[in-house]
Amino acid sequence: MIKAGIIGATGYTGSELVRLLYRHPEVDITAITSESRKGEAFSAVHGQFRGLIDHTLQSADDLPSNLDIVFLALPHGVSMEYVEKYEQEGFRIVDLSGDFRLSSPEVYQSWYGKPHTYSQGFGKAVYGLPELHKKAIGEAQLVANPGCYPTSAILGLAPLVHHQLIDQNQIIIDSKSGLTGAGIKANATTHFSNVNDNFKAYALKSHRHTVEIEEQLSGQSTGGITVQFTPHLLPVDRGILSTIYATPLQPISEEQLRKTYVDFYRHQPFVRLCDQPPSLKEVRGSNYCDLFVTYDERTQRIIVVAVIDNLVKGAAGQAVHNMNLMFGLEETTGLKIIPLKP
Repeated sequence: MIKAGIIGATGYTGSELVRLLYRHPEVDITAITSESRKGEAFSAVHGQFRGLIDHTLQSADDLPSNLDIVFLALPHGVSMEYVEKYEQEGFRIVDLSGDFRLSSPEVYQSWYGKPHTYSQGFGKAVYGLPELHKKAIGEAQLVANPGCYPTSAILGLAPLVHHQLIDQNQIIIDSKSGLTGAGIKANATTHFSNVNDNFKAYALKSHRHTVEIEEQLSGQSTGGITVQFTPHLLPVDRGILSTIYATPLQPISEEQLRKTYVDFYRHQPFVRLCDQPPSLKEVRGSNYCDLFVTYDERTQRIIVVAVIDNLVKGAAGQAVHNMNLMFGLEETTGLKIIPLKP
């Protein structure tokens, strides 16, 4: 059994990790930590686990010595401290924050607005999108789990960029996310009276996931990528729907487009190609990314719709997928979950 520790398990991502790892046949949840709630039962914080997972929450300073893997479900700016602290430990790490997703500490500081304190980690981290970096993930000691918005956008665009089918400076990504993407701590933006019966765009031109998308897509290309990325907040619990617009370098048929995507994702078990635009509830609670692609002959644009559950494929499920690769398991182990609908 793989002995797993979860650091920061009182947030949405941490609790989702526990939900997935509890049913994983090769994992023993050995430690769950919380600095603010240590000494309490995990199920006292997340009542859905009552009678199932009643582990006592402990401090991250008191981790057992026999762990094989640690998941860092911590905010950006905090994870880097733990990665440095655990550098000499024998376990592998999947970091779910944004601290090691980018190419350098300088890029990190320019987009996250704070200095990076462990620059050595950038040379060790592998970007944890299995559909693009499966082999490297399997060999990694430190995996930087992707952001939720970038997961939907990169998977939606990768086949087009890889095959150089589109103008790389004319890409528009219009994304909508459920409220859990903002984290568990309440603020004025996430207050019920602000979110309910409402819909808004935010962080125009400056969202930190923009550069993550550009860097990863540039790795699939022979040149740099520029995207116009605009996120929106939906009044729903979970899910991301990204509508992506791209200009082809030459006219392309529906049949050619479909074949490009089928061939690119042929061996990727968590990408499903759809015959019509998918909805959030068709992936809710699952590790799937559902994609629909079409070509508008009138406007001469390619349109891609990508949907994921932001807490699963966009966070915890992808982290478990990465763990499976890191330990040589069948990549779908513990993740064959049918989406919850309605």
